[in-house]
Amino acid sequence: MSDVELIGPEALPVLQEQVEAILVEAARQGATACEVAVSAGQGLSTTVRQGEVETVEFNRDQGFGITLYLGQRKGSASTSATGEAAIRETVAAALAIARHASEDECAGLADASLMARELPELDLYHPWTIGPEEAVELALSCEAAAFAADKRIRNADGTTLNTHQGCRVYGNSHGFIGGYASTRHSLSCVMIAESEGQMQRDYWYDVNRQGECLMAAAEIGRQAAERSVRRLGARPVATCEVPVLFAAELAGGLFAHLLAAISGGNLYRHSSFLEGALGQQLFPQWLSLEERPHLPRALGSAAFDGDGLATYGKSFVERGELVSYVLGTYSGRKLGMPSTANAGGVHNLFVSHGSEDQQALIRRMGRGLLVTELMGQGLNLVTGDYSRGAAGFWVENGEIQFPVQEVTIAGNLRDMFRQIAAVGCDLERRGNICTGSVLIEKMTVAGS
Repeated sequence: MSDVELIGPEALPVLQEQVEAILVEAARQGATACEVAVSAGQGLSTTVRQGEVETVEFNRDQGFGITLYLGQRKGSASTSATGEAAIRETVAAALAIARHASEDECAGLADASLMARELPELDLYHPWTIGPEEAVELALSCEAAAFAADKRIRNADGTTLNTHQGCRVYGNSHGFIGGYASTRHSLSCVMIAESEGQMQRDYWYDVNRQGECLMAAAEIGRQAAERSVRRLGARPVATCEVPVLFAAELAGGLFAHLLAAISGGNLYRHSSFLEGALGQQLFPQWLSLEERPHLPRALGSAAFDGDGLATYGKSFVERGELVSYVLGTYSGRKLGMPSTANAGGVHNLFVSHGSEDQQALIRRMGRGLLVTELMGQGLNLVTGDYSRGAAGFWVENGEIQFPVQEVTIAGNLRDMFRQIAAVGCDLERRGNICTGSVLIEKMTVAGS
């Protein structure tokens, strides 16, 4: 079996043949069940700094990961090689692991009757015909626009263009085989502003399935410059308890913490502060969280999950109440519940929002902190305690007064979720969680 020369949709039949061959080999060597994912991809990345090219990298990778079962014993192995010898050796390695594994009554494939039957076309593949020279030129123009935006922009910390295309096929011994090709393109710019002895760094970026739909390079550079300059003169504030407004590009992290807390793995390990919270009112009644996995060209879209189950739209929170956990087949069995077709995560989470943009929420907040950067990983998922370094802007009388740095914001996620006063209409669409800015009624801001 030769390496895959093609990367786009035309490679899918070749990858499907590989999956079939691996499944056959697993059965030949004695596995009672097997699942395998094969992938192939390639990408181009270039970074420029201070008008000079720092890196131009082309990468190409392929390989497969296999999980097989001997009864209730499980073994997994992976390799970047795809030849017949590699398949035999990798299957043998997974079997050796399974033979030494303990029996687990929850191990095994999802029920055959639950396998996805019809896979919708999600339009995820849009290759960008951009070569190294053009990529460098685009990155340089982005950085140049940032330098031209303000004389206080004195240095650059890297402008990077990435483009990637690839395909993935998953199959198992129930006879399910599904695959898709996808693309992802991005352009980011990080700049450094300097004035009166102080230096501040900030960034801007865009990401899209379609390279031609990225924000204009000059606009990305300009916004990176403006954000850096705005932070000049930043200082701490006195410790206080005030409303906190999370900018939209950060607010998704709050809901990512929720997803982690209601994920099956953390629940059955008793390592989540939301264990047993199904049916509880966690948010204000006006707030809902909905998964929409079949949106064309969206970054989080998927027709099937990591177990081969068909994804489907669902709510995790309805009118503030937690109505569903995030479960794959294994975690569902551990909890005595059916899978929610979320093995591998949630696909396109949408947070309900109001009609106010960020400026309106700043006016509504009156006095408090607008957070535009978070630092550190200060979350205890067992207790829900939240404490992170932050930077942003101090607000008085509904208007931004000055930039803030060297503060810590703290609270408990249960309280923070319950005290969400508003979600803005300034929706962040560059990731898997779509939300606007989030205003929380009260948090501790620890400063000077």
